[in-house]
Amino acid sequence: MSISVEPVSGTVGATVGDVDLSAPLDEGTVADIREAFLEYHVLFFRDQDLSPEAQLRFGRCFGELDTHPFVEGTEAHPEVIEIITEPDDVLNFGGGWHTDVTFLEEPDLGSILYAVDVPAFGGDTLFANQHAAYDALSDTMRGILDGLTARHSAGPQYAKGGYSTLSKSMKTKSSEHAARVVRHPLVRTHPETGRKALYVNRAFTIGIEGMRMDESMALLEFLFEHAVREPFTCRFRWSPGSVAMWDNRSVQHYALYDYRGHRRRMRRITVKGDRPH
Repeated sequence: MSISVEPVSGTVGATVGDVDLSAPLDEGTVADIREAFLEYHVLFFRDQDLSPEAQLRFGRCFGELDTHPFVEGTEAHPEVIEIITEPDDVLNFGGGWHTDVTFLEEPDLGSILYAVDVPAFGGDTLFANQHAAYDALSDTMRGILDGLTARHSAGPQYAKGGYSTLSKSMKTKSSEHAARVVRHPLVRTHPETGRKALYVNRAFTIGIEGMRMDESMALLEFLFEHAVREPFTCRFRWSPGSVAMWDNRSVQHYALYDYRGHRRRMRRITVKGDRPH
């Protein structure tokens, strides 16, 4: 490999070195990063100096970039979202376990987050491997889940008064379209590796097809808790210039808010994905 790769846990995540993401990357380096991405699900890069343009160029190495339907991008680059928490904010953006934009018919392949300004302490991001969560279930439970379909909606987060619209610093836009419901397999098969993974999350999954609400929520509550058990996770400590790149098809993540009174500014782009199967 043209890069160095060091795992950060036994289940998910690796730190990548010997690469400057601010410079154009050759095909071999991109291939090596993609290989590591598929193996470790989340990649971390330290001490990078990325302009918005350089971050966009890096993201396009992995596919077409997306814009968020309910969060405003920057004026210069609609694909770039500034994720800012001000010292007096009572909520943070992304503060809960979730998989990005599962309320879309074709959820994003992955996200690339760059740290611009971070607090002296706190603000770590947690990641959970959903392949490992699925594999850890009993054969009986996997047999129950395979073939089920879950309902997803942006409503709890982005409808009027939704959690993600309450951040004072983020440019969110609530919409009647946020209540729209899409359906995805409860167990997703990764399109590149063929591995199965749980594909539900507390932020956007609102029910299971063919079940009464009490049955559905009882099963989902178990899965929400199981999917993020500590053995499936890693934790990333941010510093200015850090980059995290995660596979939205195989992980959940959680941005901790334990730095009240301090400012945190991140810059995020996303790569378009495909319809889950």
